[in-house]
Amino acid sequence: MRLRILIATIMLLISYTVISQNITGIVYEMNDKKEMSPIVGANVFWIGTTQGTITDSKGEYKLSVKGIKDQRLVFRMMSFKTDTVDVSNVNPKVNHIMTNEKQLLNVVEINERNDSYISKLNTRNVQVINTGELFKAACCNLSESFETNASVDVSYSDAITGARQIQLLGLSGIYSQIQTENFPSVRGMASSFGLNYIPGSWMESIQIAKGTSSVINGFESITGQINVEYKKPSTAEPLFVNLYVNNHQRAEANITSAYKLNDKLSTMLMIHTDYIDNKIDKNNDNFMDIPRVTTINLFNRWDYMNPGKYTSRFGIKYMEEHRSGGTMDYDKNTFVLDTALINQAKEPYGFSLTTRRAEAFWKNGIIFQNRPYTSLAIIVNATNHEQEGYFGINNYYGRERTLYANLLYQSYIVNKDNKFTTGLSYILDNFVENYDQTLFSFNKLIVKSSRDTLYNLNRDESIPGAYFEYTYTHNDKLTIIAGIRADHHNKYGMFYTPRINLRYHIDALTVIRASAGYGYRTANVISENLSLLASQRSFVFANDLKQEKALNFGVNFTKEFSLFGRKAEFDIDVYRTNFMNQVIVDLDSIPTTAYFYNLKGDSYSNSYQAQLSMEPIKRLTILVAYRINDVKTTINGALQQRPFVNKYKGLITLSYATKFEKWKIDFTTQFNGSARLPNQSKMPTTLRRPDTTPEYVIFNAQITRKFKHFDVYLGGENLGDFRQTDPITQYTRPYHTHFDTTMTWGPIVGTTIYAGLRYTIK
Repeated sequence: MRLRILIATIMLLISYTVISQNITGIVYEMNDKKEMSPIVGANVFWIGTTQGTITDSKGEYKLSVKGIKDQRLVFRMMSFKTDTVDVSNVNPKVNHIMTNEKQLLNVVEINERNDSYISKLNTRNVQVINTGELFKAACCNLSESFETNASVDVSYSDAITGARQIQLLGLSGIYSQIQTENFPSVRGMASSFGLNYIPGSWMESIQIAKGTSSVINGFESITGQINVEYKKPSTAEPLFVNLYVNNHQRAEANITSAYKLNDKLSTMLMIHTDYIDNKIDKNNDNFMDIPRVTTINLFNRWDYMNPGKYTSRFGIKYMEEHRSGGTMDYDKNTFVLDTALINQAKEPYGFSLTTRRAEAFWKNGIIFQNRPYTSLAIIVNATNHEQEGYFGINNYYGRERTLYANLLYQSYIVNKDNKFTTGLSYILDNFVENYDQTLFSFNKLIVKSSRDTLYNLNRDESIPGAYFEYTYTHNDKLTIIAGIRADHHNKYGMFYTPRINLRYHIDALTVIRASAGYGYRTANVISENLSLLASQRSFVFANDLKQEKALNFGVNFTKEFSLFGRKAEFDIDVYRTNFMNQVIVDLDSIPTTAYFYNLKGDSYSNSYQAQLSMEPIKRLTILVAYRINDVKTTINGALQQRPFVNKYKGLITLSYATKFEKWKIDFTTQFNGSARLPNQSKMPTTLRRPDTTPEYVIFNAQITRKFKHFDVYLGGENLGDFRQTDPITQYTRPYHTHFDTTMTWGPIVGTTIYAGLRYTIK
């Protein structure tokens, strides 16, 4: 009898031990009627790890406890409060009720979350920038959102239009796929000014993915992907107001307002406007250092959310922008070109560009309740972009109409470790673009001849495509994403885009990633180089420009560790981009001409970056980063450094917050290496510049005071007042063949002091 009792006890203990290796449960939500229903698709994972799962069609989950020291479970789901529950002293079955965000009135929630971080859960090398990081600078638009970021460089394209360009992995932003909520956004005719069209106050977060991205989002990504997530009606504040003004008399206003009509339907209105009409000329070249700009930007979106079943998002945007610049004495109403005075430095010069852009999108997602991890979605986006203006006496007009559609189906094979996404996509682009240029030849003071040249670059692109992407996961340590897509271009024919991404968790705090894949794009030679129109260069185009093609591959290593008794993180990555085909913009051969032709030779970019973030004392965070760019292209038969690419960039950011974040102080130092300028040997001796730019340092700072419902901030950019004194070549003769505003490599206006107010009703 005793033996039987002993055996039964042992079996019971063994059974309990086996069961206790797993923890199970059901995740519920409670509606207004106090009725509970299971939540499908909620994320459940062990805190501080990547070991997790998703609730199935019955709201159930199952997780292994083996090897878990910190037994706290995190429950996360969009539109619900994120909860952390200690399960170390409870039985193996843990049911949990999540609270919908609409029920969180009068509840204070304090979360420990980095303002910017490398996502350990993402297979790709993705850096996430949250609103906390965006608020460390004025962040008036997307182009001004990377001041504290080491991966993305932002600079002015020329000295009079105010166009900004970014660089990722040492290459221009045209080789990065810039999206808003996974829609193609800054591309085509929006390439030059599109970064200004995305207000900072509208953004919820920015994801910067280095290297090749998913085939689901298309074939255009070469160096990486930048995706902007706008604020969502279901989670945004009922009212948010951001006001900004600086010492150059630039003023901005942003208003976002979200309203929930019922449990499932919500809407949001976003308004942005900015205005500057002040003429500034600090370097005394008679040209305005900053263009005059007036912008109105509107966005209305609607969300219908039926958790676990159906989601629909619809939005419509409209933006109108007027910008103008040129000489201080230019007046369009009285200007008449006098060719007899052109060579006597007495003619004023003007620039103007008006842009109207309308967008509409619709996203629909259906979740199959009887099959976990399975969904069907369709995404549709339509854009009409129109811009017209003049550069001196040369006229420009462009119109782009784009239709984008993506149908995707996601499910799994056998189990959740073998997931796949497949679908169909379609892109339709209609371009109408022309540039009417008047060219002059000079002999002493006499105009020898003139001719009008019309560059007509109209074209239509129709690109249907299909793709398949497979994701394999092994023990939550190894993840492989392999994808391929096939697209047919109406001009370039069929082409294929294979890509692969790999992530391996060496341990819970150490991640290594690798990626490789191809990317393709069609060059928009005028709209992507709109700054060249602000010069007297003539344009020469090759008869048959090819589709650009490149291979990108690289590795990333991320290590989290303890330093000064607090969390620190070290990241290092190496990426290379090899071009098979590339459209070369040759400014080296002849200083009065811009040549556009296909690559004949090698063209590559090597990018090496290391970054360390730490918290040496409580509430003080420090980030130190350094990047080396090795970018070379065959130009006019010679392999040489690509112009206007800094050889290195260094960054140091310091952020300190007092208790409860009543005061926040942010300081940033940027170290910019030298860059090569286009060949100066053929320029007249009096107009020649050095072959390379100098190294320089930029200091930015901001202080913020938080009150109950509003924040007040005061900041400064370029506090060292560093300025490029000669951004315009031959500025005294704006209609001469050597007049050029594109030799811009550094700040022009010097120090900018700004102040602002953020008001929030939660």
